[in-house]
Amino acid sequence: MSKGRFRRLGRTGLRVSEIGLGTVELGLEYGIAAEATPLKPSRADAAKVLNQALDRGINFIDTARVYGDSEEIIGEALKSRRQEYVLCSKVTCSGYKGSGTGALKAHMTSSIHQSLRALQTDVIDLMQLHSPPAENIRRGELGDILQEFQRAGCIRFLGATTYGEEAALAALEDGRYDCLQIAYNVLDREPEARVLPLAQSKDVAVVVRSVLLKGALTHRYRSLPAGLEELQSAVEKTAAIASGESVSLPEFAYRFVLAHPAVSTALVGTAQVDELKAALEYCARGALSSQCQADVRQVEIKDRRLLNPGNWPPLQ
Repeated sequence: MSKGRFRRLGRTGLRVSEIGLGTVELGLEYGIAAEATPLKPSRADAAKVLNQALDRGINFIDTARVYGDSEEIIGEALKSRRQEYVLCSKVTCSGYKGSGTGALKAHMTSSIHQSLRALQTDVIDLMQLHSPPAENIRRGELGDILQEFQRAGCIRFLGATTYGEEAALAALEDGRYDCLQIAYNVLDREPEARVLPLAQSKDVAVVVRSVLLKGALTHRYRSLPAGLEELQSAVEKTAAIASGESVSLPEFAYRFVLAHPAVSTALVGTAQVDELKAALEYCARGALSSQCQADVRQVEIKDRRLLNPGNWPPLQ
């Protein structure tokens, strides 16, 4: 049985597996479906994925209040194994009704308490702000509210999951966030310029999501909808480079992001045990060749909107 390898989670001092489990696919229909196959597993199958992840050495599990019933599934499936993994969730910090810090605090308080109940735990190891814009981070109220829960012992460490460079830099400059979760992959290399070096200099952990770009960096790229031709072309070029290295496209993608020294863990968002096992095997093979990494950096996407799946046409 393949076992995970471990890295330091920045200044938290925690040791986490290089491969972490992202659980959006356990709670929602998410990704590019192949041959009309349902994406969301049954609760029994989801529990199997979670337990197999721990059995295979994965000790970092990432979820969020808005991932359907993901938190409830984790809480039920792993309630007897709570000490075996680092639990990471996200607090909703937008969409609340009303205005001012009072309404925001009430909204976040409700979200955090719901997460604790659903996850059947007294403490969440890493609580992240869920995709706040840069200006909201800079105002400081979000960090103030999280720190109150940290002092109360409900959460251990603070984090932020961000989209784009500006929000990521705002979180790093704030100084209170121990971990940053970002989108980073072989086609979306923007974080390499400023975000990853700054995180490394501040000893802030980096959790990488969207390694497979919602399935586009797998054989499923052939199922991308019309309107994404530039993205599909870039994936085909990347696949050709991967083939020259005699590795699959998913293996290429994971080994690429894990080669960066600022990265603590790369999330595998999957509902399939076989995909978990494969990702663990990928990371055990180490970095890609320097020539291969140089070649793929020549592949560019001019329309950067295509690198955010939120901008894609509806997936069939």
